[in-house]
Amino acid sequence: MLFNSYEFIFLFLPVSLVVYFLLNRMKLTVGASAWLLFVSLFFYSWWNVKYLPLILGSILFNYSIGGMLSDGNSLKKQTISRRAIFLSGVTANILFLSYFKYMDFFIVNINTLASTSIPLLKIILPLGISFFTITQIAFLVDAYEGVVIEKNLLNYALFVTFFPHLLAGPILHHKDMMPQFANVRNKVLNYRNVAGGLFLFFIGLFKKVIIADELSVTAKTGFNMAQSLNFFEAWVTSLSYTFQLYFDFSGYTDMALGVGLMFNIILPRNFNSPYKATSIIDFWRRWHMTLSNFVTTYIYTPILRSFESFSYRKSLFAIFVAMLICGFWHGAGWTFVFWGALQGAALVVNHLWRKRKLKMPRWFGWFITFNFFNLSLVFFRAKDWHNALNLLKGMVGFNGFLPSTLHETIRTRGLFTSKLGETLLAGVGGSNRTILGLITVMIFTMVLRNSNELKDGFQPTWKVCAFMVIISFYTFLNMGKVSEFLYFQF
Repeated sequence: MLFNSYEFIFLFLPVSLVVYFLLNRMKLTVGASAWLLFVSLFFYSWWNVKYLPLILGSILFNYSIGGMLSDGNSLKKQTISRRAIFLSGVTANILFLSYFKYMDFFIVNINTLASTSIPLLKIILPLGISFFTITQIAFLVDAYEGVVIEKNLLNYALFVTFFPHLLAGPILHHKDMMPQFANVRNKVLNYRNVAGGLFLFFIGLFKKVIIADELSVTAKTGFNMAQSLNFFEAWVTSLSYTFQLYFDFSGYTDMALGVGLMFNIILPRNFNSPYKATSIIDFWRRWHMTLSNFVTTYIYTPILRSFESFSYRKSLFAIFVAMLICGFWHGAGWTFVFWGALQGAALVVNHLWRKRKLKMPRWFGWFITFNFFNLSLVFFRAKDWHNALNLLKGMVGFNGFLPSTLHETIRTRGLFTSKLGETLLAGVGGSNRTILGLITVMIFTMVLRNSNELKDGFQPTWKVCAFMVIISFYTFLNMGKVSEFLYFQF
């Protein structure tokens, strides 16, 4: 089920909220938790119920492993060590994810290297598998280190499946979430939280439906026609995807945080105006923040600990490898690996720059950071190497800088004609609206306060209410088609 669907907004969400708080009001707290688990599994199954056994099996397996790691007295009587159980659990999760996400990728590369003809499995990636798998890997690590103990299967299953975060994050930690579900005050309907949640939800919905989905048209057309785009068209294509990805994913996160708040659950923030970053280090502290924290805690730190002694060079190596893994986590393709390598290399350069205490103007730091990420996303979005290189060629002017018909359009119609955009962006089917839209979203992201800052200053006034009514009504008018979130693919 999609957040940006009528059935979710007008049926699923209100029914889930009302029943949950009614059960809590009747002191049926276990029943309320069971209800929330049920609706979360229903939400997950809406897309394809055949994947329900997968997530249930994953939950039961990791709950069992976590229980064994927490039960130290029982393990003392066994010959197997905690470390062996922990490593077995993590390995099983990695193999589980690898089978569904990377098996065809491995087969293609084996066929290429060994000149074999192993048939592809053509496995359809289950929704949310990357997120609920790494969430549970983090739980196993925390359980192994004694940070968390979970003896209740219902609570654990709710932690994993809580539907606002299930399909695309943010990535949660057991120690941060379960005390909130257990808090008695959180079991009482809080109208201020409902209002604040709706405020954040409709901002996210507007981002997705009005901004991201509009930009997706130009981005999709441009990448499909990459081999023939001129300089201007190629840059508009690249920027359209850069902003589409941000507004699509941050829009999902806003909606997830908003829905969580309606249930009195505060989910971790995932974005903090990343396109305002003045360095790549600053960028990764602002973009997909829960993933950055996961990579730092569960990938970078263990790599660094694996060395017998610490050195600055080893820390840089650990950063590069961690981002390489992060890139591969995003998708089964060499373009994703290369994208991760680019991010890792940029972080290494940035750390070396800081170590030498070199300076540059903030505006120039922003310019380099934004354009580096924009260019790197060409590999993130492209279907293959050929597609990525074609777009990059267009971005450096291999296919010309402006359309040959531009001069004639200006001569016959004038500079400010409505046909100017159509002439400039003929290769991507754009118009003046496309150019104006890109300028507008750049102002949104570079100048205005982000959604979390707006939420922090939220007051349920009539002006705010009118604002919510306007953007929600306008968004509803444009929700005529099904549009998945980009991170569902990862």
